[in-house]
Amino acid sequence: MLLRVAIGADSPELVRRLERLIQGRDIMVETPNSRRHHWEQLCRIPADVFVVAEGLIPQPVRDRIEFLRELPVEPAVVVLSDSEHPDDHASFLAANCDAALYEGLPDEPLREALKAVFQKHLDTLREKRLNGPDDGIPRLADFACRSRSMRRFIRTVQPVVRRDTSLLITGETGVGKEHLARAIHGESPRSGRPFVAVNCGALPESLLESELFGHEKGAFTGASSYRRGVFEMAHGGTLFLDEIGEMPQALQVRLLRVLEDRSFRPLGSEKNVQVDIRIMAASNKDLEEEVDAGDFRKDLFYRLSVMQLHIPPLRDRREDIPELVESYLSYLPSRIGCDVSDITEEAMQALRRYEWPGNVRELINVLERAMLLCEGDEITLEGLPQAVRETVESTATGTVEQVVEKEMCRLSDRPWKEFREHVLERLERAYLEDLLRRTAGRVGETARLAGMRPRSLYEKMKRHGLCKEDFK
Repeated sequence: MLLRVAIGADSPELVRRLERLIQGRDIMVETPNSRRHHWEQLCRIPADVFVVAEGLIPQPVRDRIEFLRELPVEPAVVVLSDSEHPDDHASFLAANCDAALYEGLPDEPLREALKAVFQKHLDTLREKRLNGPDDGIPRLADFACRSRSMRRFIRTVQPVVRRDTSLLITGETGVGKEHLARAIHGESPRSGRPFVAVNCGALPESLLESELFGHEKGAFTGASSYRRGVFEMAHGGTLFLDEIGEMPQALQVRLLRVLEDRSFRPLGSEKNVQVDIRIMAASNKDLEEEVDAGDFRKDLFYRLSVMQLHIPPLRDRREDIPELVESYLSYLPSRIGCDVSDITEEAMQALRRYEWPGNVRELINVLERAMLLCEGDEITLEGLPQAVRETVESTATGTVEQVVEKEMCRLSDRPWKEFREHVLERLERAYLEDLLRRTAGRVGETARLAGMRPRSLYEKMKRHGLCKEDFK
């Protein structure tokens, strides 16, 4: 996070000295514009820390310091005293300031003392504003990778983890785009810094602009106080822009400028804020199609997609489902307060065969629901939703013609691309099931009838969650 420090002193020499000692990559220093009404101007600066010379504070000192401490941003207050006497410093501390320092200290001790105050307050800000539930930091090693497609994907991800390049993460809803972004951040050199996520599709344009860039008090109707934007909050770390395809065109222009020079201007402000951040963006839309349609800027797309990572949908990595289920069976029970720790083979078979239009997120929801309904210590087929159970119940009767007819009714309101993918997927599985039933699960004979190599057939059976033993 970028720390804003306001300096108030009646001596220009002291102001220049403090600016020299305080300036840093993670600190933005501000001072009042003129010496007239100096104190009033100082109090209007939206600062995280006020460093104020004793001679500038009007009487009564305690009330003035208390006024600063009660500002909406809850700043820290450091008083620079012209006295070395501990009793004088104690009176300022009793007035509720965070530190009282002798302004005549040599440069290095004064710098270190101020640095300690800044770091303590910065830690407090991060704890209040950035920390979510502590579920552990995701790692790439956490991803289930039994499937070839996922192993290939993780090999693509590993080289970019320690780079600082912008990333565009794509994939269907629920595949875990934010989880991947957090894992990359957690293993990057920025891991000790903030990870800030914002959903660009969840807010209207007027609120999204303020959320991204922040605003000054009075910048627009209802802006009753200063607000820090997520670009500033993510300083030093990573900013994750989810559903970037939903961002309005006007904001796309501003985002492009930030990506180019890493600076922005909060709403209502006259000053640019310089930040050091890594940008990761995600979308479940095809942004190239959005560019062709004129809904997404081509220059922004190229700037974001320096490296594009497409997460495979769960239906293309069915071999990972048992590992995912095992992982969530160890994690979810303590979270929802149940003792379920196992799953029957029949239920697992249903999970492997289901299409998972909602991907991993849907799998988690199905497991959580099954655990809540479970009467014993293992999930059974009866505890799964009807749509999932049907994948097993229809195995003995589902012909190719029936699958086509059923999918036509179920998906007729979907876009052509999505309809085609789902129908072809189900059609291929129904075709393989039909051949396997005819050959009683003999892979070699099935491959001969299908006109493919046994190894290719095995790969397709794995992808569809088919086992030859189920057809004997």
